[in-house]
Amino acid sequence: MDDRGIVALYWRRDEAALRATEEKYGSYLGKIACQILGDWEDSQECVNDTYLRAWNSMPTQRPAVLSTYLGKIVRGCAIDRFRHRHRQKRRASEYALSLEELSECLSAGDATQEAVDLRLLGESIDAYLRTLSPTARRAFVARYYYMEPIRAVAADQGLGLSQTKSLLHRTRLGLRVHLQKEGVIP
Repeated sequence: MDDRGIVALYWRRDEAALRATEEKYGSYLGKIACQILGDWEDSQECVNDTYLRAWNSMPTQRPAVLSTYLGKIVRGCAIDRFRHRHRQKRRASEYALSLEELSECLSAGDATQEAVDLRLLGESIDAYLRTLSPTARRAFVARYYYMEPIRAVAADQGLGLSQTKSLLHRTRLGLRVHLQKEGVIP
């Protein structure tokens, strides 16, 4: 079933929408959540929460791209669960590792975080990503949005592991320079 048909089922409040969503996007959503959480059971709970949130939001929302809409919901749910879980204990995941890698692009400290307008930051990052080659852009998004392990990013882009690490490192350095030029960070 195509996305328009699935959205129409949501709008009719037909439970078949949930089954169709699970069939078409279940593994995609599970992968996003698992990359962030590093735990399959928690990931499945986030996927189920995504179905519920989609069910509750669809009568008022009509997403143009269902996969992106659902991906955004599951990503937010997984990040919230990650934050909640890590208040209690530390545990490695691709989310934590990718945030650590990006930390060199942004200055630490409460003053900087308060001063940075998140919308401006997002627009500046988008502008920077548009300047990259398609390979660099896909690698960056796969690593820092979808939290893919570096090995998976390398395989998806047809690059070696060291090439991918180098590409991501250069991209992060370029992002830092871009954000400094834009005045987003000192």
